[in-house]
This record gives sequence, C-alpha cells and structure tokens, in this order.
Amino acid sequence: MLHKPLEELCEKLEPFPSCIICDKHIPCVAEIANKFKVPRIIFDGTSCFHLLCTHNLNASKVYEGVSSEEKFIVPGLPHRIELQKSQLPGLFNPSIYQNVNAFREKIRACEENSYGIVVNSFEELELEYVKEYQRVSGRRVWCVGPVSLSNKDILDKAQRGKRINTNDESQYMKWLDSWPIGSVIYVCLGSLNNATPEQLIEIGLGLEATKRPFIWVIRGAYKRDEIETWLVEYGFEDRVKDRGLLIKGWAPQVLILSHKSIGTFLTHCGWNSTLEGICAGVPLVTYPLFAEQFFNEKVVVQVSESGVSLGAENGVHLGEEEKSSVQVKRENVRDAIEKVMGEGEEQERIREIARKWAHMAKKAIEEGGSSYNNMSQLIEDIIHVG
Repeated sequence: MLHKPLEELCEKLEPFPSCIICDKHIPCVAEIANKFKVPRIIFDGTSCFHLLCTHNLNASKVYEGVSSEEKFIVPGLPHRIELQKSQLPGLFNPSIYQNVNAFREKIRACEENSYGIVVNSFEELELEYVKEYQRVSGRRVWCVGPVSLSNKDILDKAQRGKRINTNDESQYMKWLDSWPIGSVIYVCLGSLNNATPEQLIEIGLGLEATKRPFIWVIRGAYKRDEIETWLVEYGFEDRVKDRGLLIKGWAPQVLILSHKSIGTFLTHCGWNSTLEGICAGVPLVTYPLFAEQFFNEKVVVQVSESGVSLGAENGVHLGEEEKSSVQVKRENVRDAIEKVMGEGEEQERIREIARKWAHMAKKAIEEGGSSYNNMSQLIEDIIHVG
C-alpha cells in the first residue's frame, strides 16, 4: 500500500534523490529504490558487533549443532565470545517466530542489496568489528553516532523520545540534586520490558538490599498489575521512601543519566540504552532479555569492559514469558552493583574506563572526530555514486 505514494513522491522530487536512507525493516523502499535506480543506504540502530555476529552465525551455522543451553564460540571475532542458543535473537530460533521468518528473509535480502549501512555507533568503541564487518560483508559502513549526543541542552535531553510533564522533570532533577556525586543507581529495562513479575520482584528486593539510593523505572512491564499489587502488599515504596524513587511511566532517560549523582545504570542492553549509558560515563550492570541484547551485553562486559553482568543465562522471547524462570536473584543484583559502585581497585578501574568511553564518544561527534568525519565521507560518497 505504501508503494504508490512513495513512487509518486520520487517522481515529483526536484532535484531527483541522490540516495535513499531507510530502515531495513521497510523492504518496499528497497523495491522503489531499485525501480528508480537510486542508491539505497540502510540505517541500522544496532552495533557493528551485532552485525558481525549475525553475519558469522548465518555463515557458519555453528549454533545449529548445539542444545539450547550449551555454550559455543561465535567464530571469526576479534574477541573470544561465548553464547548459548537460548540467548540468540529469534532469527536463530526460527521455531519461536515461524510467522515472521519469511519477512526476516526479505529483510536479509534487502541488506545484501544495499549500497552501505549507517550505524549508530562510534569507531573507537568497536573499531575491530567495524573493519571486520566491512571486510566480510563487502559493504560500506559509516559510524555516525552516538546519536543521543545530538541532544545537548537540558530541554533536548528531557524531551528525547517524548515530550514530558515539566513538573515531573523538575521533580526528578530536584531529587537527584539531593544525592552525592555517583551515588544513585538508575534502573530501566526498556519500553518492552517482558521480565516476569517474579523476576522484577527479585530486582526490587536486590535494590532494597543495596542500601543505596535508586531510581527504578517500571514501564510497560509484563503483567504489570501483578507488580503493582506486590508493591502495595509488600509496602515497597514505604520501605525505600527515603532513598528510592519509582517512575511508573516514561522517564527522561538521557537527562537522568547525565546527572552527576548517577553512579551506575542497570539496563536491559537495548542498543540505544547501552549507548546512552556509555555516553553518560557510568558503569553498566547488564540484564539482557531478548533480541540482540545478549550481543550488546558482550560489548559492555568484554569489548569495552565498562560494566558487569547480572548473570542472565536465557533469553525471554516475546510471547513466551511464562516459560521463563527467575534467573537473577536479589543477591545477584546487590553483588553486581557493589562490583561497580563499591570501594576497591577493580571498582575504580571500571569507573575510570566508563569515564574514558564517555570522553571518546563526545570527541567522536565533534568537528574532526570519527563520526563527524564519517558523516562528511558519507556525503562525499553519495555525491560520487550519484
């Protein structure tokens, strides 16, 4: 249904498009680009680490000969990366999402026929993976991120993704102002949080056990009514009222993370959240749930060494939440947070690494930085290919 309006738009545009940059999940754009012979560039919202892992797993099929919970090494990577089949995205577990497998194959074909890929990352973070993915795929890659750093002032940060109530924003900032530098835990498992109520309860109890101040975003949770009931019956908010702030809706994440009082970010490892945490210069505590989030955890824990894992072993696939057991106990939460916020040489090493990556990310988008130069190179490439 989109074909006709898009075709008419292309025909009427003056001057004629030099290229089309599109999301890979809209394959009809590829058909129109081919019809009008316009170079098509994909914008990919994940990392080059994920792109290379996906390519090498598709090529090797190494995951096919192992059981669901058996670990295997992803071949052809600069680091020794071990995963298990249950942690892989649905693309590698076709029985889970049989009704979308044909669509996924169409997307893969669109990727292979593209002129190149624009990636929301910066080269310093994963340079070996950028180079290797370009080599094995034969496609151009331009890292132009982190895009969240385009939101520079307080208003931009507060409104990133959604316009919020300014009274809420003021309340959150006032609360954060009351705590020392690097003392607050920020917890958010994303807008598609599908952790079971039993698992979220363990995370809540772990936060309580840390004895540290925290912000916990409970948004879009699976069976949220059960969590709400537990919060009331256990009296959670009263028990932590002097040091815990619960946000039961959308949160201005970039604004919160940029506050000096934030000391760590417990995240589901969505790529946007991962990059936003890296840009904030705080260590990450990782709890991946599904999609490419276990790949992103490896970027944090092994590639950048800027965080620690809560120890989740299995993915929680959308629609199969009831099959998921509690993987992370309250003790795991308490101990992992202590590994990045406590006193000691190792804790300080992780915090220093996190600060280093934030500095590199900011330099990347400044004039002369790697992402700035890649954007300039992208424009030059388009001019010449057109």
